[in-house]
Formats: sequence, structure tokens, C-alpha cells
Amino acid sequence: MEWLSDPNIWVGLLTLVVLEIVLGIDNLIFIAILAEKVPPHQRDKARLIGLTLAMLMRLGLLTMISWVVTLTEPLFAVMGKAISGRDLILLLGGVFLLFKATMELHERVEGKIHVQSGPRVYASLGAVIAQIIVLDAVFSLDSVITAVGMVDQLGVMVAAVIISMAVMITASKPLTRFVNLHPTVVVLCLSFLLMIGLSLMAEGLGFHIPKGYLYAAIGFSVVIEFFNQLVQKNFAKRDAHVPLRERTAGAVLRLLGNRSRAEIRQDADGDAGAQEPSAFDSEERNMVSGVLSLSRRSIRSVMTTRSDVTWIDVQASPEAIRQRILETPHSFFPVCRGQLDEIIGVGRAKEMIADLATTGAIDLTRVRPAIIMPETAGVLRIMETLKHAQGQLVLIADEYGTIQGLVTPIDILEAIAGEFPDEDEQSVVEVLGGDQWKIDGSADLHYLQQVLHSDALVSPDADYSSLAGFLLERFNTLPVVGDSLEVDDLRFEVLTVLERRIATVLVTRVPLPGVPAPSV
Repeated sequence: MEWLSDPNIWVGLLTLVVLEIVLGIDNLIFIAILAEKVPPHQRDKARLIGLTLAMLMRLGLLTMISWVVTLTEPLFAVMGKAISGRDLILLLGGVFLLFKATMELHERVEGKIHVQSGPRVYASLGAVIAQIIVLDAVFSLDSVITAVGMVDQLGVMVAAVIISMAVMITASKPLTRFVNLHPTVVVLCLSFLLMIGLSLMAEGLGFHIPKGYLYAAIGFSVVIEFFNQLVQKNFAKRDAHVPLRERTAGAVLRLLGNRSRAEIRQDADGDAGAQEPSAFDSEERNMVSGVLSLSRRSIRSVMTTRSDVTWIDVQASPEAIRQRILETPHSFFPVCRGQLDEIIGVGRAKEMIADLATTGAIDLTRVRPAIIMPETAGVLRIMETLKHAQGQLVLIADEYGTIQGLVTPIDILEAIAGEFPDEDEQSVVEVLGGDQWKIDGSADLHYLQQVLHSDALVSPDADYSSLAGFLLERFNTLPVVGDSLEVDDLRFEVLTVLERRIATVLVTRVPLPGVPAPSV
């Protein structure tokens, strides 16, 4: 046993263990891929059996070193080229690896979808073990021949094989889990097997390819894949900061063909060529966008503001009340005493006209109780209230009880599908040309984002909801006629200012070279 004290023996053992692990990695990867084809409860068993058979096959071949050495003796010749048993095994093993790796790559790269009416059908454990045995035979021969060439002591060879296989059995499950979680790693590993299969065939035909070249190529590919995984992880971290709702809404809109100005500009800079026409009209995309953003909108962006509310003053003359009702095409009106904040209830137009015609005054017993909700209530909660309001409106009050506006079912519909102007209303957006719009300062920013195809107008932290508020935020003062600014390739010019309020704005798209105007 004096060889145990020989440092050269220990150096040789350590080197051979490392080499056996390196030579067995491809074996382990392929076993991991094959094990995924059996039912989940049998996968650990398949991996363990596969690696145990690999170890037993290596140990068995080591005990027959004299026979392994004779495999290098020529058996026959083809076109003057001597073929030995080792060459024949390497050729057949190389063909097997090329076939299996090509089939696995084809299945993953082509993205085949197996449509099954019943439960998923797995391969039998026996069939997978049979493939693993063939695979082990090829890789075991290569591993044993390497061991024979490295050291002379059989005990060292056996110890190296046992240690290396123990390491691989321990690492098999984590490696399999990692490979399954990263599809690009599977493709990379299958590419390695293609390269190894080709090198085995070359070896069998007598063309020696230094292992260092293969390991260098594999190492370089692993480094590139490492950076690829790092980039993907960083992308995942960045996306994690975006709320799931926004990510989901953005993904749905992109599937519908919605593209922001930034994406259009990026395609133009990259000369992406003609884009495939969308299967959905812009109106359909806008409605889906309206639905997805509804719960995040403030009541102010949906309601009819206080300055635009038409209400009935019971202290006015019957003729003035009648004239006010007839001039406004609404079915319900807030009924107040002297001012909007002195709310009595909500009256139906035809009932109030009938009261005025018969008694000359509104019958307050027929006025419905007003539904008043705080402006902090969400749009979805207001919508749920309107479902049970039997067609009447909901008044919105601030924390001091001051009426700020009202919401009707048509306001909710406009938040989803765009404007539906009444007879007494003008559209807030007037199209002057392909790239020019005359817009009312009270226009809702969510609606303008759809009209102008811009993502830069709405901010989740902003306390304004209209175009006038958007401009005041950026001017930081009340602008005068002619003041302008540019945001997201759009030029906003103030046209009129009335009573300390931005009344109308001229919006012009600033043309950029190579960037087409979005289709409306």
C-alpha cells in the first residue's frame, strides 16, 4: 500500500476525477433531458438508474481493461481504412447522439404544440432506460479509455469513477431543475451533444479532434449563455417594478396591435420595414384600453364638472324652469334651492314639465332622493351604484360637502368608448387635418391619449385630469395666447384663455424623419 503515500497518485486521482466529471457532464445533461419524458413521480428514479448504470458500466469496463485495449485492434478495413471495435462503437454512438439531439432540437426550435384531448402521455420508464443504456455505453467507453491513458493503477481508476459519479448523482436534480427552468440552456446543451456526436464520428473515422478545442467551444458558449441569463434576470427585475396590472394591460394592447409613439420611432430608426396590418381597428383597441384603465381613473376624469352641470332652482319662476328643462336634452336634473350645494333631490324631466303645466310648481314629493358619493370613490364603485340607480345620476361631493360634479351611465360609456356629445354640446376634439387638432381645455387626458396616440399625457401621480391641467402643470403659471410647448412629438399652443382658464389648444404633431403618422 505504499502507493497511497505517493503524491503523484493523489495528483493523478484528483485530475482524473475532474476529467471524469467533465466527460460525464454531457452524459448527465442528456439523462436529464430524457428523464423529463417519463411521469414526474418517476423522474428521480430515471436519473438515479441512469447514473448508476453509467457508473456500473464504467466499473465493468475497468475490470476488463485488457479487453478494452484489444478494441483498438483492427477488425476490418473499408477503402483502405482500418476499422477497430472502438471505432465502430464511436461511429454508432456518434450517429445516435446526432439523431437524438437533432430530434430534440427540432421539437424545441419548431415549437411543436402537441394537442391532446386527454391527459398527457409520457414515455415508459423502460423505453427511457433503454436509451440511457445506449448513451451510457458510448460515454463510458470514452471515459474508460481516458482513464486508462491517464493512470496505471486500477484502484485509482475505480476510485476516480466512483467519486465522479457520486458528485454527478448529487448534482443531477439541481442541474435538471436549472435546465428545465431555462429553455435556452436546453438548446445550448443539445448543441453541445451535436458537437460531441460529430467529434465521436470523426474519432471513429480516424480524424482526431483535440478535446481542448471542444472544451474551449463549450466554455465560450457557457460564458455567453451566462451573460444571456444575467440580462434576462435584469429584465425580470425591471419588469417586477411595474405593477402586474400595467404589465398585463400593456401585453393585451400589444396583442391587439396597439403601438406607442416610442415604438413607432424605434422601428423607424431601425428601418424595420413595413409593419403587418393590425387585425383590430383603432376603435376596438381604444375600447379595450378604456376598459383596462377604468379602475385606475379618478372620478374627476369621468364626471361632468360642476361648471357644466345643468340644475333646476325651485326658487326660479315656472317659465324659467320650463325653459331650462326644454333647452337641455337630459332626463334627470339635480333639484336645488338657490344654489347647487343646497340639493333637494333629483327630478325626472317629464314629471317636472307635467307639474309645471298642472300646478305651476314642481311637486317636491315626486323628487327622488339624491345619490351623493365622495370624490375619493373609485370609478368601479360609482358604476356599481349606477347599476342600481334605475337610470338616475350620482352627485360627487368633496370632503367639505361641496358638489363637484355628477356621473351618469353615459359618462362611464364615454370613458370606455369615447365621446357621445349631446345636442347642446360640441365635440372637445376638432380634427383640422391629418396632424392638427383643435382641442377644448376640458378634454379628458385618457381620451386624448387614444386620439393622439401618445403615452406621455397621463401620469398616475398627477392631480389633474384635463388638458388644461396638464398644460398648467408644465407652464407653472397661467399661459397667455400663443404660448406653446412640445411633449412626445406633439406641439401644444394655447389659442384662447377665458376667465383664468385655458379654453382651447391647438395640437400639432411634429414630423420626424422616417416616422410615419399613426393611423387613426
